[in-house]
Amino acid sequence: MRSHLLNDTTAEQYRRSVTDGVERVAAKLATTDRPFTGITVDALAPRIDEIDLDQPLHDTTAVLDELEDVYLRDAIYFHHPRYLAHLNCPVVIPAVLGEAVLSAVNSSLDTWDQSAGGTLIERKLIDWTTERIGLGPAADGVFTSGGTQSNLQALLLAREEAKTDSLAKLRIFASEVSHFSVKKSAKLLGLGQDAVVSIPVDHDKRLQTVALARELERCAQDGLVPMAVVATAGTTDFGSIDPLPEIAELCEQFGTWMHVDAAYGCGLLASLKHRDRISGIERADSVTVDYHKSFFQPVSSSAVLVRDAATLRHATYHAEYLNPRRMVEERIPNQVDKSLQTTRRFDALKLWMTLRTMGADGIGQLFDEVCDLAREGWKLIAADPRFDVVVRPSLSTLVFRYIPAAVTDPAEIDRANLYARKALFASGDAIVAGTKVGGRHYLKFTLLNPETQASDIAAVLDLIAGHAEQYLGESLDRAS
Repeated sequence: MRSHLLNDTTAEQYRRSVTDGVERVAAKLATTDRPFTGITVDALAPRIDEIDLDQPLHDTTAVLDELEDVYLRDAIYFHHPRYLAHLNCPVVIPAVLGEAVLSAVNSSLDTWDQSAGGTLIERKLIDWTTERIGLGPAADGVFTSGGTQSNLQALLLAREEAKTDSLAKLRIFASEVSHFSVKKSAKLLGLGQDAVVSIPVDHDKRLQTVALARELERCAQDGLVPMAVVATAGTTDFGSIDPLPEIAELCEQFGTWMHVDAAYGCGLLASLKHRDRISGIERADSVTVDYHKSFFQPVSSSAVLVRDAATLRHATYHAEYLNPRRMVEERIPNQVDKSLQTTRRFDALKLWMTLRTMGADGIGQLFDEVCDLAREGWKLIAADPRFDVVVRPSLSTLVFRYIPAAVTDPAEIDRANLYARKALFASGDAIVAGTKVGGRHYLKFTLLNPETQASDIAAVLDLIAGHAEQYLGESLDRAS
């Protein structure tokens, strides 16, 4: 079994095996004509269930053959221009190359003596990002597994900085369309059920600062502690960007930690055309960025950034076998001192490879393309009498619903839209997401692929309308 260990004696076997895998994936990408095969759980599950993991195949070629049957053939391919569902981006080749390198070398980014140059590369990228944001010379941060972890760590720091003996008094303020991880983080941090105060949004799905000011004043009057305001720069459903400068003013007035969840909108940091949309982010105390959303990186690649590096001490613990306190005095850089994780992948390498190959402008150009495409898509939907679109896009999402001319029952319209989404997914021709607005079912395009064209959007709209009309026709037949 030692022949399967990656080392100096198996380098040639490694080359052959990885090349075989790469060639199969490349062939699949080159011949995939739709984002999904439409296979069902009931059809796929038995094929996987019948595999006996205690009976190995002993040959990577045979394993790849099997993988074709249970994964590659029916995988959902985000690179396809008609994958329009969630915040999943097609990935850039330099980042995939970085993924191959980091997996093989397998550095762990917790301590210097496990990563060396990897530590310095991650720190360089953190500095690059904080400079792009404008957080100032004392800023710092660390890579994380994703936006949920980044938000959790930011709110942990905010909780500790709030300096109160009563967790029950702490309050977090976020818009009613903020990410679910805000409430999840509050629970994980031991705060009460009422800790997260939901602030209403305006017509553009942006947090209403008048309502925020009112709630902050009420918090002070009730003897409670405003622990943090979470401003969102790119909500999951609408891509809406909260009014960051006004929120910053209120946070300063009430002495409240300002966190900006820019997991989605961070692509604007590299934008050549739309950077001004996140003006005010430089005043945040902490920021979440997901490079694996709008920087076209493979999952996972995220970071939490802070204005004051000293606040990261709230995540610091020392172990004699790992990062003893003396290492701080010796100025040995251990990233575990800043992180909620211990063992951690060298995910920063993917972004490093991307920037060194494409440059920030290259990333920004791609993100600008999808933002511009969303404007085109909005015009198409707004002009189509078959659909109702909720809001003009700030980034690259479009929320809409099919409205049949002859049906007025909202519940029946809900069912038609739900059916259309499921039928479209089952066909494999395209994939769209869904959400609720005002208690009603809506559909959602999340546009993160520069290869998607307005013609793709128009074609998918026709498919949706066709499926919805089919459902309504069958519904009328059943009723009669």
